[in-house]
Amino acid sequence: MSVLLVGISHRSAPVPVLEKVAVTDTDRPKLTDKMLASDKISEAMIVSTCNRVEIYAVVDAFHGALAAVSELLAEHSGLPVTELHKHAYVRYSEAAAEHLFSVASGLDSMVVGEQQILGQIRTAYAAADAQQAAGRTLHELAQQALRVGKRVHSETGIDAAGASVVSVALDKASNFLGGALKGRTAAVIGAGAMGGLAVAHLVRAEVGSIVVANRTRDRAERLAETAQAAGVDAEVVGFDDLATALSRADVAVTCTGAVGAVVTLADAHRALAQPGRGERPLAICDLGLPRDVDTAVAGLPGVQVFDMESLQRDPSAGAAATDAEAARTIVAAELSQYLTAQRLAEVTPTVTALRQRAAEVVEGELMRLESRLPDLDDGQRGEVARTVRRVVDKLLHAPTVRVKQLASTPGGDQYAEALRELFELRPGSAEAVATPTKDLNSLTDPTLSGDLSAALDPAVTTELQASRKDGTA
Repeated sequence: MSVLLVGISHRSAPVPVLEKVAVTDTDRPKLTDKMLASDKISEAMIVSTCNRVEIYAVVDAFHGALAAVSELLAEHSGLPVTELHKHAYVRYSEAAAEHLFSVASGLDSMVVGEQQILGQIRTAYAAADAQQAAGRTLHELAQQALRVGKRVHSETGIDAAGASVVSVALDKASNFLGGALKGRTAAVIGAGAMGGLAVAHLVRAEVGSIVVANRTRDRAERLAETAQAAGVDAEVVGFDDLATALSRADVAVTCTGAVGAVVTLADAHRALAQPGRGERPLAICDLGLPRDVDTAVAGLPGVQVFDMESLQRDPSAGAAATDAEAARTIVAAELSQYLTAQRLAEVTPTVTALRQRAAEVVEGELMRLESRLPDLDDGQRGEVARTVRRVVDKLLHAPTVRVKQLASTPGGDQYAEALRELFELRPGSAEAVATPTKDLNSLTDPTLSGDLSAALDPAVTTELQASRKDGTA
């Protein structure tokens, strides 16, 4: 069984496409169930953030599973598969693990080094586990990715070099408003993870007051209490009072996860027309995917909207080269250790099967010896049995130790396959003891560099496999 990744992110697709493929917390269980209904997928996990959707699936057949996941994404997004091909990237086996480790480290984030992705991966795994969609393979992959991310953040300066999407957006808003948020009024629309980050950044920026709006009032109240505990005045309003909240605000941060626009053009008009608003400019940080703010709002005088599309182009979203390189070094080392452990885990059933086969042969021969030499006493019979078992153990010791050593190297699965061939240990037979049918580190598919349409074409696969053999790929 191998891991297949199909993803669409800010690096591969424009915001309108990301908006269509966005997976909400409500969507996730339904999509996971549909994937598990496929006989080609045994485990599934969906990592969904404001700027990426990635499906990790444990599969036994590459092309069939890829087609199934692609059709599911097309059905969910309303986009044809051919359109998805233009923006999707695919990783398989080793490359899938490497990608998730990089994502967990913040190396693939819009703002390199941001830590929020760790919580999002943790949420994705918890959701899959709750649905019993994450087995041993995804459990080990997700837990290792979380460990890698924590190590990168604790051992490198990538946190200082980068920042969260919220901080970059608020920096741009601050510049638009004249260089400081201190003493100003802020509106936070949405009380989820992004809303919490926004409140934390606004408190550090020493805003004068915060207005929190959320569909669920108790969550908004908890967020307001957090701000109040930090010494900032905060109050809660309902979604039906957004115009009033915006009329008082100098800066607004919105990230709700709603499907349609939350801040409409009418809301913005009413906010700007409120008595006492005057000529004060309004900076809106729209961090929702799909967008929370009607695109027409950006055309109003005195209003500046900073959305995910504009943040993609911001140069401050990059980490210092040395910190990013240090993070990549950690990812490479952790990936090597992870793959070594996976290869060893995959060869173990073959070694176990070989020893079981040997034990069965020894027992069979001892039974034949018993019938041929019935006059042996118990002492003699025991000594013969111990001698035969010692001989077999010594003969098997070197090859089994060596095959485990070789299994930790790239292509090591070939040695386990040789043992299965030589000793007739076939998948599905009693002796196979759950022999794996595909090595985790198999890299023979054209899916490591992202062209989904090529990956779906078996002819392209054959051509790429041939080119790798002669060194032209």
